Amino acid sequence: MNREDEINGYEDILDLPHHQSAVRPHMSIYDRAAQFSPFAALTGHGAAIGETARLTEQKKELDDYEKEKINERLWRIEERLPEEVKVEISYFCPDEKKSGGRYEEVTGYVKKLDSYGKAVVMRDQRVIPMHQISKIKIVE
Repeated sequence: MNREDEINGYEDILDLPHHQSAVRPHMSIYDRAAQFSPFAALTGHGAAIGETARLTEQKKELDDYEKEKINERLWRIEERLPEEVKVEISYFCPDEKKSGGRYEEVTGYVKKLDSYGKAVVMRDQRVIPMHQISKIKIVE
């Protein structure tokens, strides 16, 4: 069967107008195409892959000398409070979703040292756990 024979079999309907539903509105080309798009059976899979690919750092353990240095600086800060004490602090923020975390640096004024909660409370309300501090410097 050649192409001409195929067309000849439909001569009676070739020139008829395209059917338009009287009940339903005309569907856009975009909506028609969406009917045939693949089913998203793995919803959230892309987000899970992205989370797995996100890099974290491991917390570096401080030696006794570095811990003593941090404690000495915290003591000096406590002596100067309630006077304004500007500091630069580098500390570890554990990741909430996976092992590891990231190091952050902050510069600002210390509001108080919470010895009960073992944290440095900054004027901007940031609370930094003392055991997460890796470096602290008093800015003169």
